[in-house]
Parts: sequence; structure tokens; C-alpha cells
Amino acid sequence: MDFLILPDSEDAAALAQLRAQPGGSRDRNERRDPRVVRHASGRPWVVGHWDEDEIVTVGAGDRRIVLLGRARPAPGTLERLLETARSLHDVDSLARRLPGSCHLTASFDGRVRAQGTLSTARQIFHTRVSGVTVAAGDPARLAALAGRGVDEDSLALRLLTPGPPWPLSLRTVWSGVAQSAPGHWLELTPGGECRAHRWWSVPEPVSPLSRSAGTVRSALRDAVGARARAGTAVSADLSGGMDSTSLCFLAAATGAELHTHHWQPLDLANDDALWWERSAAALPVARHRSVPADRRPTWFQTPPEHHAAGGGLLEGPLAWHRNHAQMEFVARAAAGAGARTHLMGVGGDELFSPSPTYLWSMVRGHPLTSLPDLNRMRLLNRWWLGPTVRGLLDARPFAASLRAVADGLTDPPPHPREPSFGWGGVPRMPPWATGDAVATVRRLLGEAADARPGPMHRDRHQHQVIEGALVSGSALRQMNLALDGTGVTLEAPFLDDRVLEAALMVRTEDRVARGRYKPVLTAAMHGVVPAQLLGRRSKGEFSAEAYEGLLRNRRLLLERCDDLELARLGLVDAGALRAGLLGPKPETRDLTPFENTLSCEAWLRGPVRTAPAAASTAHPTGEPR
Repeated sequence: MDFLILPDSEDAAALAQLRAQPGGSRDRNERRDPRVVRHASGRPWVVGHWDEDEIVTVGAGDRRIVLLGRARPAPGTLERLLETARSLHDVDSLARRLPGSCHLTASFDGRVRAQGTLSTARQIFHTRVSGVTVAAGDPARLAALAGRGVDEDSLALRLLTPGPPWPLSLRTVWSGVAQSAPGHWLELTPGGECRAHRWWSVPEPVSPLSRSAGTVRSALRDAVGARARAGTAVSADLSGGMDSTSLCFLAAATGAELHTHHWQPLDLANDDALWWERSAAALPVARHRSVPADRRPTWFQTPPEHHAAGGGLLEGPLAWHRNHAQMEFVARAAAGAGARTHLMGVGGDELFSPSPTYLWSMVRGHPLTSLPDLNRMRLLNRWWLGPTVRGLLDARPFAASLRAVADGLTDPPPHPREPSFGWGGVPRMPPWATGDAVATVRRLLGEAADARPGPMHRDRHQHQVIEGALVSGSALRQMNLALDGTGVTLEAPFLDDRVLEAALMVRTEDRVARGRYKPVLTAAMHGVVPAQLLGRRSKGEFSAEAYEGLLRNRRLLLERCDDLELARLGLVDAGALRAGLLGPKPETRDLTPFENTLSCEAWLRGPVRTAPAAASTAHPTGEPR
């Protein structure tokens, strides 16, 4: 799917004729004329390519609503809204209860509303073209339409490990192309301007498990039901983990023809295989595919002869670059089974496996009752007492944390026995980043701190949960653009708005239970997933795949160091990267810095056909000025 959203004006209508395709059309769209949904005025509004089951359109008088994606509004919902709404702001009520995952756009009396999902798995980007603000779900499409180039400052940010913190994570790699901030919708005016409006805020964690389990269950059932239905084929991961297992049982309950996919782990100590066998045996109605370790693409393997499955220009460096070849394998296998949707458990960890920062929140909300949990976690993880106490006492505001990240860009990563209870991770620049790249990232972080942004929620753990969902949603969106030519869409029901809200409302103290893994999800899936499958307390570990992938692809990676695009841009020292690839890596975390660097390099070697331009003038939070 690809589309442009245009304001209701003659100038915008002229842009519809350009029908720009980024980097050469993606192959399955190249053979089709673009579809058009029109404003009440008759001017083009939504222009692009989509399948019949990917769009819902309702109109009444001078008002229209379009849903693009996987959403099933209750019968009559859209019609009643059009009858009663007085302005675009009244569409908030629909956005706050709509199940599934979709782009929502409305045209009311000449004004346009456009929004994606909270996780940004479906997102709205915008830029100005010939004095008119145009929106789309793909920033590369907008960059091609507007003649925008690569923002090298943003590319330097992408070298950060594990990634840039919010709000810099919203900055696109295209000059002058911005994305909407989470919980905001974009208004396009007939005069060509745009404005951002907030429609959602992170909820308070006040719901007890006894009530929230049912809410999570209902939200997940609706999310899966928006994608799977009786008589249609649907593909799904079945790793053996609780997240994918839950989705498979929910999908099977819809009556859909379920095809599951499992990667056999390389490490025999990884018990994913054992739990997959148990789960598959409990799902006899499904058709199960298990790929042996020696028959699957390796990590860090780039699909041959092309960068995107459709031959088009990617949004930017892939967050899941190391798994690109594997994801294309899965998508093509799903297509071969007749499925156009593949379900993934992405988002389950972010919502239901609390980070250590939950202890920071617990100490403030329940100082006495949190002590046993704190002591147990400290002993289990062998955290040093001093750093643990200092971290729990830390009360620096969010903007100050951005300044701290800037100051520590080249410091060694924290020791595993030093817990982090901050607003986010502790990102570092890789050792092969040039001084100019480090200085650029430090400047951008400093500018962001000077703007004194607030967090997404005053509680650090709530902030981290939504930030984790944003990271995963962005990665999913990028991969779907990369795999557009396969005809299969990757879907992550855990990242749907209603599921995300339900998880965020659970009381912090109920998200962890001694001796239980993911207690909220376990309670929600009671009666859906067999009890014996809800008792797993372990999680698969895939360091063997990481080491193998780097080893088997090292020759190609070393050859790239001889002609490194990142070195040509002055962002990476090719000799230092080569030394890093050849050097010892005794711990899995030593592999992490390679991921973003190799992703940026692979992207630059793909069909990036616009020349680098000056740094983006878009607002760093993604909100239009």
C-alpha cells in the first residue's frame, strides 16, 4: 500500500498528476494505475495503491472518512459520526475506540485530518511541495515528490546504539520531511498550511489486574479479529514464546486458515523449539512450518540483487536490517500459502515485560512494599549496591537526561551490574564513528535538551513503555515498506492502539509477580491458551544466530569497508570498522554497535537516488511549526 493525502485545493490537485514513485516504482504497484478517493469538491484527496479489503470509505454531504489498513468499525459507526460531528475534532471519539490498525483521514468542509497509530506502525509524514503541505504514509515517497535529499545529520543519529532517544527518534532521514508526534493528528488546510492537534495522552496506570486482564483480552481479540476471519488464510509466527503463541490461538479461534512459521534455533539450549512443539500440538487445526537452522537466511544477510522486495526506495535504514533476509523469506512463504497477512508477536515484550525502571516507579509509589521486589531483582541480576541506590534516587528531569546522553556519547557502555533506571536507554556512538559524527549527534542532543521537551508521561516506566512501542512500531513500518513487493503485510496486534492503552492502564505493581512470567498477559490469555503453555518462565536467546550471521557474512562486510559510503560522508572511519569486524567479541553486547552501522551502509548502497542535502528544517519533535 502507498498513498498521498492532499488538501482540498486546486494547487494540491495539480500535484496528484505527478504520481511520483520513490526510487522507481515498487514492482507490484508499477503495473497498476493509482486509485483516487475524492473530496466532496471532486478534487483528489487520497491517491495511491491499495487492495479492496484495505480501505473503508464513507461519505455524507461535504464530509468523508477513509480508513486505510486493518480496521473493522462496528456497522453504522462511521455514518453516525458523520451525522453528528461538528468539526474534525469530533473524530477523536472514533480514534479513541476504533479497533485494529489503520491510517485514518477525514475531509470535512474543505479541511483534512490525517493520523496514523500510536506506535507509528502506521504513520503520517508530511512535507511542502510547491507551497502545499502533502501527507503520506511513506516519507521516501514525499521526498521523491518534493525533490528532497538525505539529511546527513539524521543519518549520524542513526549510528547511535541502540538508537536515538525520543523525541529525536522521530526525526526522518529526509531533509524537510517530518512525521507526526504520537497522539497527534495533522490538519491540512485549503491554503496549503498544516497544524498538529493532540487527541491522545498516555493513560494513568491505575487499573488492577482483576479488571485489566479482561480489557487486555478483549483488545487483543479485536486486534486479531481485524486481521483474521473465517475462510481466509492468515500466516503467523509461532516461536514458542508467549506473545506469538497467544496470537496464534486467538487467530485459530476466528476460523481463519492458519499457517504458522517457526525458525528452529541454532543453539540446542534454546528451549523455543520445545515450547513450539507443545504449542503446535495444541493447534492441530493449523498448518505448521518449521525451518531448520541450516536452511534459513542468516542474520546480517542482505537480500540478493535488490534492497527492497519491490525494488523501491526504503524509508531509511532498517531497524531490523539484520533480519531483512529472514523477514523476506517469511513473507514469501506466507504468500505461497495464500496469506496476505503475517502476524507477529512484536510489542509483547514492550508491554508485558517491565524494564528495571519499574522499580524506580515502585519505590516512589509504594516505597515499603517495593523493597522485597527490589532486593530480589538486585540479587537475581547481581547489581552492585551503590549504582542501584544512586539510580533509584536519581530525579533529573527529562530534558536533563538528553544532556546526559550528549555528554556520555563516547563513554564505555555501562557495566551489566550497573542498572539503568533513567528515562530511557544509555545510547552510545560506535567506536568507529568519526569525530564529526559524534559532534553532530552531541549538537542535536544539546539542541533537543535546550528546547526543554517534556516526557510522554511523568512516570519513567510509562514513558519507557510507550517509547518501546514507538521503536517497535517504527521498525515494523520500515520493514513493511521494504517488503511491499511481496504482497504480504506484517501485522503486530500488540501494537494496536486499544491493546497499547489497555496495557498502559495496568497498575505498575501488577505488572510483575514473583515466579510468574508476564503476569498480565498470562491472566489475559487464561481460557484462550492452554494452561500448560502459559507456564513458561524462560525466553529464547539468539546470540548464536548473531555470531553466526556476522561470521558468515564477514567477507562481504569487510569488502564494503574498502568502499564505504558512510566513510565518504565523513561519518565512519572505515579502518576502525574493519578492525571492529575482525576483532574479538567475547560478549553478545559487543555485536550490538554493528547493527545500526551496517543498516545505514546497506541503505546508502541501495537505490537512494536523491543527493544528500542540508540538514532538515523540520521541527525535531515531528510536529509542524
